[in-house]
Amino acid sequence: MTIKANDVIVPLDIPKEMRENYIRNYQMITRESGRLMLFAGDQKVEHLNHDFFGEGIHPDDADPEHLFKIAGRANIGVFATQLGLIARYGMDYPDIPYLIKLNSKTNLVKTSQSDPFNNQWIDVKQVADFQKNSGLNILGVGYTIYLGSEYEADMLRQAAQIVYSAHCYGLVTVLWIYPRGKAVADEKDPHLIAGATGVAACIGSDFVKVNYPEKQGYESREIFKEAVLAAGRTKVVCAGGSSVDVKSFLQRLHDQIFVSGASGNATGRNIHQKSLEEAVKMCNAVYAITVDAQGVEEALKIYRS
Repeated sequence: MTIKANDVIVPLDIPKEMRENYIRNYQMITRESGRLMLFAGDQKVEHLNHDFFGEGIHPDDADPEHLFKIAGRANIGVFATQLGLIARYGMDYPDIPYLIKLNSKTNLVKTSQSDPFNNQWIDVKQVADFQKNSGLNILGVGYTIYLGSEYEADMLRQAAQIVYSAHCYGLVTVLWIYPRGKAVADEKDPHLIAGATGVAACIGSDFVKVNYPEKQGYESREIFKEAVLAAGRTKVVCAGGSSVDVKSFLQRLHDQIFVSGASGNATGRNIHQKSLEEAVKMCNAVYAITVDAQGVEEALKIYRS
């Protein structure tokens, strides 16, 4: 179903002179579907080179440009990565829709050593300046919060400022929110993940990315409904997670959207760890379910074509 411009809910923190810009960005990032297909390319910091080189990972993935080649050829809603990578490769890929991740941290320091703090790298004004100077198609910004960390107050404040500032420029916002820290007993507890999506709603983000909940004895697609309800008008997207077989991944994605009520996905490893040809087909299959509301079998045909 196509969402018309008049049906886009424009938050009241969008200035009147930026309403049309926000609607344009929102329509473009969701491909007029109201659902987000986010190709995640921010893991080169988050997971260092572990996700890009090694057993089971195609050699194409060793080169950072692999991410841009995929995003440039495949059907996606938006490609999310750090500004530095975009500055280095964007001149060769000017047609890609971009979302700039404003904070990132490595996974070297474990929670047992220190609660996580994902500090902001750049601010929204710098993104707006970069957009103007580069002429690239930058649709939004993203930021990660570790809810439950002893540093959560700092991250919550940064996130709130980012969302407000981004909306002032008509940009779409995505918050990555993961319960994590010594105070968190179960990072995938469905009640806690629902709390995280509710926090995103209170901050005013357009989208929130969370991990798929798990609880022994319960179906994830049923217990995930709580998180979707808790988010209200903030739309929930699910993290793709580690690589699994294609059919299982597409079935889970379909259930997340059409059973649980999620509004899209953020997929990285299940796409970019493949060869360029397979990665593009995987993107197109994910897009078919997410944006075009196709079934799993139709998506599999696209991948196997």
